[in-house]
Amino acid sequence: MNIVTVRYMKLSVLMDNNTLIDRYFTGEPGVSYLIETEGKKILFDTGYSNGFITNAAKLGIDLMEVDFLVLSHGHVDHTGGLEPLLKLFLQRDFESAATGRAVKRVVPELISHPYTFLPRVLDNLKLGPLVTEGILSSFFRLNLTKKTVWITERLFFLGEVERVNNFEAGTPIGKIKIDGTWQDDYILDDSALVYKSDNGLIIITGCSHSGICNITEYAKKLSGENRIVDIIGGFHLLDPSDELLGKTVSAIKWLNPQKIHPCHCTDLRSKAALLGAVSLDETGSGLVLEYR
Repeated sequence: MNIVTVRYMKLSVLMDNNTLIDRYFTGEPGVSYLIETEGKKILFDTGYSNGFITNAAKLGIDLMEVDFLVLSHGHVDHTGGLEPLLKLFLQRDFESAATGRAVKRVVPELISHPYTFLPRVLDNLKLGPLVTEGILSSFFRLNLTKKTVWITERLFFLGEVERVNNFEAGTPIGKIKIDGTWQDDYILDDSALVYKSDNGLIIITGCSHSGICNITEYAKKLSGENRIVDIIGGFHLLDPSDELLGKTVSAIKWLNPQKIHPCHCTDLRSKAALLGAVSLDETGSGLVLEYR
């Protein structure tokens, strides 16, 4: 008997700026996804608040079963939910101790860039995580690396993205403190996840500060796959210059993805321009996508 293995990845949008009509989920300016594949559950970003936890419960997702937490970068709209997530872990442990009942405990691996938890500011406003690396080390196995990490046979973390074009990621956002020195912050920690399906790549981004085109080209380089099934996440196109928007649209059209799901930090003008070049679908909290 021949056994056929079906390659499968499920992505649930736990948090996005947008909400969908007749789907009663919370929205906020933040991003969080739950990815299920190859027997593993991967939480990608935690949004700004506890909203992703509320939405996960409504979708029937138990965040205590997460095997990996991946943070796309250190901005608070992607890491703000860490504190309520840690409280959820503590509640589980206290309830287990109080009742004497063993509760399944998964100690997830936290994967991100080494710069994710460094101090960063914009006009004296704190932009970085509200939870320290030291506190997180009590709840997670930390894997802070600039290198690519293969989480499963098919899903990988890009690590520090190569920035090869001349139109993306050229403007700093605030300052970051590296080795005790404040310097312009080009968000070098910004990364993404990539799933290599039988039909091509599914690229999952947080904000794409590295540049959505840089991210996609790096994903192709690392995977050896040129076909793009979908790109979902923030494209970092908020009131972009005509040059940036035009070159991005041209590059995405050349990449020829089957479809894209731009959301979070992608404004209406940019979505409209992209829609003229490729197939674009709406994204919002509660959306569930399945890929084979």
